[in-house]
Amino acid sequence: MYVNRVDHIAGHTFHGRKGAVQNAFRYSVDYILLDPESVPQTPVLFSMNRANVTNWRVSDHGGEPGKGRGATWLREQFYQMNVPQPGHITLLTQPRVLGHVFNPVSFWFCFDDEHRLYAVVAEVTNTYGTRHSYLCHNPGFEPIRASDRIVADKLMHVSPFQKIEGTYTFRFDYRPDRVGAWIDYGREGGGLIATLTGQRAPLTNGTILWSLLRRPFGARRAFVLILWQALKLWLKKATFRPFRTAPVPKHPVSRIREP
Repeated sequence: MYVNRVDHIAGHTFHGRKGAVQNAFRYSVDYILLDPESVPQTPVLFSMNRANVTNWRVSDHGGEPGKGRGATWLREQFYQMNVPQPGHITLLTQPRVLGHVFNPVSFWFCFDDEHRLYAVVAEVTNTYGTRHSYLCHNPGFEPIRASDRIVADKLMHVSPFQKIEGTYTFRFDYRPDRVGAWIDYGREGGGLIATLTGQRAPLTNGTILWSLLRRPFGARRAFVLILWQALKLWLKKATFRPFRTAPVPKHPVSRIREP
């Protein structure tokens, strides 16, 4: 059942590198889940499109980072790609904390008029500020179940310690009480498994303050942790591939690999 509110996801993310040079980590992380086309009631410490302790801005999503147009951009992309328009949309993303945000991946969950999940857009942003999105759906846009695996070709350089070649296998589990996303990046000789899971609960001033105490600085903390893992891979002598050698996808959204 659709409820117009902002949810807090006290989540956990896991990354496990496959191949000759292995590395794994698991961190707690705070996400929000919201309807980007509505104006929900929010706690005092959270705002939509204006400064606050924590907030969310349309410009952070749907287009180039900082120049996004939110759900308007998503609907335009669906129209151009001949994809059915959603009855409603929710966005899973990290909020801004004290004005700063960095989202390695956000997810647009798209539902039909009967509230069935039929498409997910994985919005991937690398540390160099480049963004590309992957449109995930079943053949004929049948409802996406938790057991479904959706495969897409990897097209954008994300980690300087991984090649571009290979595929992403996506899996999603969207429920009233929890949400989960799994990405299995596979390529010859290696790859990576990344997961994000967490319980859903209404966002409150209490959950915001508790999150700031446990995980201060929000996305700044996540960015520092990414740099720490990169240092560990460098010390393990993982191959470093400069971003300047990687092509940038011509289209902002790519389709899945059709069966």
